[in-house]
Amino acid sequence: MKAIGFTEHLPIQDKDSLIEFSQPIPEVKGHDLLVKISAVSVNPVDVGVRKSGYRKLSHPKVIGWDAVGVVIDTDKEVTLFHNGEKVFYAGSFIRPGSNSEYQLVDERIVGHAPKNLSDAEIAAMPLTSLTAWEALFEQLEISPYNKETNYQKTILIINGAGGVGSIATQLAHWSGLKVIATASRTETISWVRQNGADLTVNHRKNLITEVHKLGFKYVDYILELNDLDGHWEEMAQLIKPNGRITSITENRRPIDLKKLTKKKASFSWEWMYSKSYYQTPDMITQHEILENIAQLLDNKTIHSTLTKTLSPINVDNLKKAHQLVETNHMIGKIVISN
Repeated sequence: MKAIGFTEHLPIQDKDSLIEFSQPIPEVKGHDLLVKISAVSVNPVDVGVRKSGYRKLSHPKVIGWDAVGVVIDTDKEVTLFHNGEKVFYAGSFIRPGSNSEYQLVDERIVGHAPKNLSDAEIAAMPLTSLTAWEALFEQLEISPYNKETNYQKTILIINGAGGVGSIATQLAHWSGLKVIATASRTETISWVRQNGADLTVNHRKNLITEVHKLGFKYVDYILELNDLDGHWEEMAQLIKPNGRITSITENRRPIDLKKLTKKKASFSWEWMYSKSYYQTPDMITQHEILENIAQLLDNKTIHSTLTKTLSPINVDNLKKAHQLVETNHMIGKIVISN
């Protein structure tokens, strides 16, 4: 089969930053599905993994953590899917990615694809949906179905127009929360409002001042999706006593958790790959989350965050997608589709 990967961590403009090569079609075992890929998305994690590192690899590394395709083979332990079914998933950090003709993926982190969307619209959703769902409903411990209580609570989503922010805003709105999303440009403000943000603040200004201007001294929840270091002091001041903060971005310098002590506020990390990376007993919850996301998409309760499509899946288009993501000005998601 054809696959696209890299052996050196090069600037995307370099002709060898991504290369096409051939390798055998992998064989299923255990809970594996063999999926024929029809569309993939590019995320900041793709760029990070491609760029980070110094040594040359002996064999090309295949990345890609969003996919939609059709199941063409299963092993005997598989119970959730059958050959011929269309599926979507974000995959695992410890297995080859989706930038190939065929991919092996564990059924427990796969969902049946929505029925009413195009492949490109579907491929935009898995990674960001899993991250947003786990951050909101597992790490922040918000109940998605307790709307009467949630109506009285407020969440601040920092970087509301990014990939995760675009779906987190929709899910938080669906669960009944009052959503304050950060956005700094006319087009991003418009985008987050389309996704259900009740109010917006500018993350390029002082967020404490911005939130206070809206009439809120504190917020119940904060979902931090960009620049943990830069926003830590603001978040520590804005979080309500007994409130919760979750971050998906890593800190470059130590964060002072003592600033949360008097408020008895909680801080947690969200890393979507944890369950498959450590093969945790609750790994199958990612299957369940994607099944819920598919239903919400088919019911038009939420919508795909696809904003740009390239075709077909090849080296040139993957490079274009990486370049766009690297600008850090992407609104929504970019997909490469066959």
